[in-house]
Amino acid sequence: MTIQDRIGDVTERIVKRSHDSRSVYLERIGKAAEQGPQRSRLSCGNLAHGFAACGVSDKQALAGDVVPNLGIITSYNDMLSAHQPYETYPALIRDAAHEVGAVAQVAGGVPAMCDGVTQGQDGMELSLFSRDVIAMAAAVGLSHQMFDAAVFLGICDKIVPGLAIAALSFGHLPAVFIPAGPMPTGISNDEKSKIRQLYAEGKVGRDALLESESKAYHSPGTCTFYGTANSNQMLMEIMGLHMPGASFVNPGTPLREALTKEAAKRALAISALGNEFTPVGEVIDEKAIVNGVVGLHATGGSTNHTMHLVAIAATAGIKLTWDDISELSDVVPLLARVYPNGKADVNHFQAAGGLAFLIRELLSGGYLHQDVKTVYGTDLSGYTVEARLDAEGNVHREEVPAVSGDETVVAPLSKPFQPTGGLKMLRGNFGKAVIKISAVARERHVIEAPARVFHSQEEFLTAFKNKELTGDVAAVVRFQGPKACGMPELHKLTPSLGILQDRGHKVALITDGRMSGASGKVPAAIHVTPEAAAGGPIARIRDGDMIRIDAVTGELSVLVDEAEFNARPAAEADLSGHQAGVGRDLFAAFRANVGTPDTGAHVWNIVQTGMENPGLDEVYNCINEALPFFFGIALFWIAVLFIVIRRDYRLTFYETFFRSPVWFVSRSPLSYDCFKGWHWSRRLCL
Repeated sequence: MTIQDRIGDVTERIVKRSHDSRSVYLERIGKAAEQGPQRSRLSCGNLAHGFAACGVSDKQALAGDVVPNLGIITSYNDMLSAHQPYETYPALIRDAAHEVGAVAQVAGGVPAMCDGVTQGQDGMELSLFSRDVIAMAAAVGLSHQMFDAAVFLGICDKIVPGLAIAALSFGHLPAVFIPAGPMPTGISNDEKSKIRQLYAEGKVGRDALLESESKAYHSPGTCTFYGTANSNQMLMEIMGLHMPGASFVNPGTPLREALTKEAAKRALAISALGNEFTPVGEVIDEKAIVNGVVGLHATGGSTNHTMHLVAIAATAGIKLTWDDISELSDVVPLLARVYPNGKADVNHFQAAGGLAFLIRELLSGGYLHQDVKTVYGTDLSGYTVEARLDAEGNVHREEVPAVSGDETVVAPLSKPFQPTGGLKMLRGNFGKAVIKISAVARERHVIEAPARVFHSQEEFLTAFKNKELTGDVAAVVRFQGPKACGMPELHKLTPSLGILQDRGHKVALITDGRMSGASGKVPAAIHVTPEAAAGGPIARIRDGDMIRIDAVTGELSVLVDEAEFNARPAAEADLSGHQAGVGRDLFAAFRANVGTPDTGAHVWNIVQTGMENPGLDEVYNCINEALPFFFGIALFWIAVLFIVIRRDYRLTFYETFFRSPVWFVSRSPLSYDCFKGWHWSRRLCL
């Protein structure tokens, strides 16, 4: 199917914009790939350290470069339910490697933070920065250069984006991402939300709330709502980094185990020692990134990926912007309704046809680039299948049924839930922002309400409990950006905002913080940039200012006279309480150096791919604009000096321009003696 015109146009625009940085990146990983297995350049002492803990047969295999070695980057811990199943994966992967005559080693572990545990707590202020820590930790693991390919074990919010950044930093290596799958379905999401609101109103106690939450999050596996964790799995599959049909198979099942072993064997098969060399830096190209954005819109995925996808793309030398994401949103239809965008969870989504059905529908309509590389070895059409077990316990795949198993959960292209995507970019007189509209009723896509300004979640919740919020309100919660306090998610506000909206008020949230994939039914303009702590205009909003959010036209404005608004001083906040405790003091350098949300909110300059620092770009532009002026001034004074020299010393043209510089310095009016007696000044004034 031919790609849709506007999707093709956006892709071509990204390709042109990224030409230089992408070329530098591909050249770098190409040179690394040409060098072949890295172990051959390790000294005997290096290599002996690298396989000291291996068995005899693995040591013999790794002594040469014929047998591939698979590096495992794991994010296992048993506090995080989604990652607890990874405890047994290294053994499975080693067994799979041995079955094909290869070796596998755990290259390193990375932290895995649960946003569900830290939600509304001080630890949430480390959440976004943990993505970059994960990328760096994975890079440390792979830096030993013992490996011919890598598998990445990760699921949740910042873990997969961090691992993807690390994988692309080692883009000359093949990389396969291995999920662990969602937990089985617990209580309904509607019931869970109802108990949360009742608790916020003081109508039920903590015991009832804890019982409800425990029934919702009750076993190993990913949370079943469609937040950032499950959006991650969708992205890895639609961008070709999972094996087909792997994303939403429950943990602890024979199929899950078979998929894990299959992924390990496939990673080894596509190493440079095989016949299907597929480095990850070539899998993730401009088309794959666009496919990821399309998948995000079609499923109503997490707003966090408006930052993560930009950062992932940048690592591969690809310059993705919020404008690209917004334009794609205008043409991609919404085909999935999974909580908080609907009543179903990801298990229902999988049973109704899941990603295989959705990918097939989008391909048939020309919304996805089919001609991409994948770790499976096919183009994207190879991902329109469901994974099954055959009689021998091996994975085989079947074409997804032609009809959705439940059109209230997964819609065909002919009957989308809405004609545009689930995310929208906003822009106006106090910055840019993101809004997730897939869960917001259409009548609330445009909101005008008076501002009530807060500098923390706690301030808002205090006002709510004191019954100060009795009418329409645009809650402006600022000083929540990455430079201020690490850009925490603000889900603690969701029940109270929902209650106000259910009372019939016009309600909206405006913040330079985050709300992620679990954003609910209240319109929320999030990721406002520039942030308040960086002097952004959001810091000039005052109580009572009328705020307009228009998710249809993409407007985000404060309805105040422009001159008056611009003349206001920016508010300040005491952020000292966010600088220490629960490890926050260790992240001061992150807060000082983090980029803006629209550029990926990462803490490094991706120099190796030619990605520019926005602040430096402005400096360079100013210098370039000023160069002609300064060049002209320099020429003028050179001319004046030579005129003075020729007049005072009766030099010829040849002598003026070509005599020894030493003679010129020692005899000219610029010599020390001349300056000492103001000789030069008097001569220029004659």
